[in-house]
Formats: sequence, C-alpha cells, structure tokens
Amino acid sequence: MKNVVFTLGLSLSFFAEGIVIRHDVDDVKYLANQQDFPPLATFYVDGAHGTLIKPNWIITAAHATFCVKAGSFVSLAGKTRKVTNVYVNPDYTPGKSHDIALIELQEAVTDVAPASIYLKSDEQGKNIWFIGIGGTGNGLTGQTVDNAANKGILRKAQNTIIEAKGPLIKFKFDKGDNALPLEGVSGGGDSGGPAYIKNGSGFEVLGISSRPEGSFGNIGEYGITEVYSRVSYFSSWIDQLIEATPAARKAISLAKLNNLPAGVTEDILPMVCNDIGLNQ
Repeated sequence: MKNVVFTLGLSLSFFAEGIVIRHDVDDVKYLANQQDFPPLATFYVDGAHGTLIKPNWIITAAHATFCVKAGSFVSLAGKTRKVTNVYVNPDYTPGKSHDIALIELQEAVTDVAPASIYLKSDEQGKNIWFIGIGGTGNGLTGQTVDNAANKGILRKAQNTIIEAKGPLIKFKFDKGDNALPLEGVSGGGDSGGPAYIKNGSGFEVLGISSRPEGSFGNIGEYGITEVYSRVSYFSSWIDQLIEATPAARKAISLAKLNNLPAGVTEDILPMVCNDIGLNQ
C-alpha cells in the first residue's frame, strides 16, 4: 500500500493544493482549526477538500472526485457524511478549465452553516483566504513536506486575486513588501479547497483550488501562479443542477471523471481508493 500512497501523492501534487508559506514568517502563524472555516469538507485521509454550500451539497474541483462516488464518505466538522451522488461539470478539461463538481450528501448537514456562493464579478484585487491539510514548505524551497507526511495538520493562508476572467481566477506568490502578512499558495493534496472571504453573515466562496500555472521548479516557489475555478462564472450551472430533478441533472453533468489524475489508472483505482478513502 505504501507504493499506492506514493503514486497518489505525485498525482495530487501535480494538480495542487496544500499550503506553502512565507520563508520569513513562523509556521505557527499559519496553523488553523475547523472553526476558521467550518464548512470545509475533506475527502481522503491525506487531503482533497470541498465546501458545504447547501445542507446536502458540497462544491469541489472535478479532479478531486476520482475516488468519490455513491456510498463514499467525506468528513465535515469531525463527522463522516455519506455521499449519494457526484456531478462533474461536463466541460471539464484537465489542466485548462471547468474544474468543478458538486457532491450530493445522503442526509442534510444540520450542525454546520453552509458557505455562500460569491455572485459578483468584482473578484480582481480582493484578498482571499484558503485552507487545507495538504503539503507544505516555504517560498524559497517550494513544497518540502508532501500531503501524506503533513499528517492532517490544517493551515490557512491569504493572497490577492490578480486576475478574474471567464471561468478562472488567479493569484501569485509574492515575497517581501509585495506580500500579505500570511501570504501563501497551494502545495500538493488540497485540491477542491476554497478561496473565501468572511463577511457579517458568514463565509463566501470565490474560487475552487485547481492547479498551478506556468514554469516553476518546485510547487509553491515564490512567483508561482495559482489557478482556481471561478465560482461566480459557474453560479447558473450550480443553481440549475441543485434545483433540477435527478433525471435532468444527468443532462448537464457527468457521474464520474472521464480522465483520472496523473499516475492513477483504472487498474489501480480500487486499491488507491481503498487506501485513502474514509470509513464511517
């Protein structure tokens, strides 16, 4: 099983997303807990996340759902919740766009307030937070601790959206005077996690962790650009799917991924999922 976890770590690291921090700020300042973002859901023992947006619904990245299906369990607020359906955006293209999916839960979550979907198109320039248990390191070295070795330690970091165009939002890992106090970017193992803000009524999700972009040596180095799926762009699809009948949902979504993450094949998928999946 150790070889399977190693393979999985490589595949999730390719897409992203843990928390890589500033080299000149103590790691302890980035440490987080569930109360920093209560609607955070976790899919596997070593990462991949989503956000509760309705009592029965979690939003996430399409590629993060490769082991999530009817009968699977996800964790939310310290409890396992059973999945009844997965709906992948039919236009998802790995490494490019539409990396978004919805997960329907069997029972409504009553002990956590859902986050809201951000509906405005003014995301550029906003400072956002993101959170997860994935790999870590700092901007000088990039990620040096992968998601498995991180052992579930939760961190949060902040950044500024530099581009909000079409289905994508982007932010870059700056350093020095150009960086926010808790500047950071994604590493490996927290794909599907939220880019969010907090307002007087709760949390709003602006983006969904998808992938790094451009040329870089190691994931998480200074200068790297992070790409998130832009939630406002997909708001109509989200509402339409949630409000549709089960039959109508099939016409606007896929029940599973057509493309598995790099390093994962159909032959080893059951073993991988058994190794990393959550049990009730």
